[in-house]
Amino acid sequence: MTPLPVSAAMQDYLEVILILSRQKKTVRVTDIARRLSLSKASVSQALAQLREQGFICQAPYGPVELTSIGRKYALVVKHRHVVLRSFLIEVLGIEQQAAEKDACLMEHAVSSETTERLVDFLIESGYCPNGFNSFENEGEYEEHEEEQV
Repeated sequence: MTPLPVSAAMQDYLEVILILSRQKKTVRVTDIARRLSLSKASVSQALAQLREQGFICQAPYGPVELTSIGRKYALVVKHRHVVLRSFLIEVLGIEQQAAEKDACLMEHAVSSETTERLVDFLIESGYCPNGFNSFENEGEYEEHEEEQV
């Protein structure tokens, strides 16, 4: 897959919407603002952009939902995050909180090729014996309410 055509900030929004949608029945602007420590006005502006690009659906003042393409992009970002976090913790021995923050920063810059090579390395080296094929349903990803995703 080619690099994501959306900014790092927009990728963060997609990832947060995905995470929140797994935790809550409906995702609201307030939930996203709280998770990202941003104002509701800032979130509303970003959501308007994501809506224009076809990544989300949202009626005025209604809940936020990912479209199928938005969900795909969110899953790619999440996949990169989990792979990078696993590498930082398991291979480099980075403390979990630091690895979480670093993975969040790195997930926007690393290519798909690098991500897949990291996956291969982690699997072949025994760090991830079950593989990374089931990200959509896996529970390995830990959300941290106090941290930005």
